[in-house]
Amino acid sequence: MVDGNGSALDRRFDALVVGSGAAGSIAVKELTERGLDVLLLEAGRDLTEADFVPPPPKPPKPLGLDLRPRLRAALRGQHIQVRRAFYSEATNRFLVNDRENPYTTPRDAPYLWIRGRILGGRLNSYGRVLQRMSDVDFKAASADGIGLDWPFAYADLEPYYDRVEEFLGVYGNADGLSHPPDGRYVGPAKLTAVEQEFKEKVEARWPERRVVSWRYAAPNLDRVPKGILAARATGRLTTRTDAVVKQITVDPRTKLADGAVFVDRVSGKEHRVYADVVVLCASTIESIRLLLVSACPSHPDGLANSSGLVGRYFMDQTISLAFCDVPHWPGYAERDDSAPHDPFYHPAGGILIPRYDNIDGRVNPRFARGISFQGAGGRFPVPKDYPTSFGIGGVGEMLPSYDNRVTLARRRKDKWGIPAAHIRCTLSEHDRRQVAAQVEALAEMTELCGYRVNFIASVLGLATKQVFPAAGPVQRLLFRLGVGKIIRMGAAIHECGGVRMGSDPRTSVLNEVNQAWDVPNLFVTDGSSFVSNSTVGPTLTIMALTARACDYIAHAHASGDLARPTSSVSWPAQRR
Repeated sequence: MVDGNGSALDRRFDALVVGSGAAGSIAVKELTERGLDVLLLEAGRDLTEADFVPPPPKPPKPLGLDLRPRLRAALRGQHIQVRRAFYSEATNRFLVNDRENPYTTPRDAPYLWIRGRILGGRLNSYGRVLQRMSDVDFKAASADGIGLDWPFAYADLEPYYDRVEEFLGVYGNADGLSHPPDGRYVGPAKLTAVEQEFKEKVEARWPERRVVSWRYAAPNLDRVPKGILAARATGRLTTRTDAVVKQITVDPRTKLADGAVFVDRVSGKEHRVYADVVVLCASTIESIRLLLVSACPSHPDGLANSSGLVGRYFMDQTISLAFCDVPHWPGYAERDDSAPHDPFYHPAGGILIPRYDNIDGRVNPRFARGISFQGAGGRFPVPKDYPTSFGIGGVGEMLPSYDNRVTLARRRKDKWGIPAAHIRCTLSEHDRRQVAAQVEALAEMTELCGYRVNFIASVLGLATKQVFPAAGPVQRLLFRLGVGKIIRMGAAIHECGGVRMGSDPRTSVLNEVNQAWDVPNLFVTDGSSFVSNSTVGPTLTIMALTARACDYIAHAHASGDLARPTSSVSWPAQRR
């Protein structure tokens, strides 16, 4: 058996990496650069030049509901993927066919799962926003008594944040915030004139609401994820796309992971591969599902699940969204030249209002932890004399709950015969109060700035009586009927938890270097490893956690220490 490049797979690899997105692309880079021979399995297809042909230029038009392109994609089998809030015809090709990849939810708790099965995963469709978490997140439980702290401090992860940012090239400014911390930037990020006006008005009214620029990755004009390109340059990476992993296998003698079984996505043929180390980077829900379907005699309740916590404490971020017209900026659109131009993707950039509640001595008694806001204005071409657009959304930290979990569906299977995921993610009363605070803040900030609000909605529902006042009655009706399918739990696309890290095998699945307590040569480094969520996006932290785990893996593989979990004292403090 050979991969797409003609490399043999019927040999034992030093490491097997499952998934090629944010975690997997960094894992293959870090492991191959440290001398390991790595096999990368990706469930989806490879990328082609045709995937990145720029769309033909069109005359500017007001931003609207995208009903027709959403309908066309739904008819092609993407009836769930088209529900993402910021729909794009160009990038929808990178998302899954929902008929082939079903999942289930409780009737009264729908969840929107946006998925990318292709080389690079959702790196091909994400907004490139990269923000650091901090001890405000990692030590949150010590501050408010809710949940568990992460098993390390910001200082332990900081060198890996540095490493990833320097490798990717991140644009941002030294804002001097306690949260999110400043990073290592290759250049400044800027605001448009519309965003600068918003900043001045909001900060004058609410000084605690700092309005700063996004921190975001440079465009990747090479298209293939940079981590995968770096790994290929070492000559130590073998890549197999169209490889739908159905089981992580365990040696019955040693009780250690020894590889995987995968199904060819196109032919349906089953294959077996072997490795000394398995690094699971399939994305949060997929990694949970794979651990559960990998049950075997030595792990009857699922791989690495002696604690019974695999799938438990699943989380996402709560979201809200305001979409507005700015009447006093007609026909305005500014092209941000901070980063190199990418002819395929829309430029990144915008405003960030970091968390301001329950931080730096400010206490909000309505809810624990906090909310942040992210938006953009004056960056979208509009017709001459038409009001420019401004969009801003709230992001809240959902508290971890034992009852929110991912399990296996009882009757549904995907196209390749693998049990589908069943996702339960419901809001607590605390979470609802926090979302209500997001909506209130959106209303007061847009009113202060004199914007014409097209709608404000959240995971609690539509918050404005009037929607799209300039649209026709049919469009408004369709929007009212459809907005609840778009703005719901999962719409943040920041799912995490379910394979949580910790300091105690009884209350966690992984240790501080993402190593499974039950299976010491199995590592899970994607968002499923998170102990709590944050008000910043998870992507940069996923990458930094992966780099840190791979540093340990290379050290332990060389020394033969992969047969037992590491002590939190012996590493990585002595290796930083």
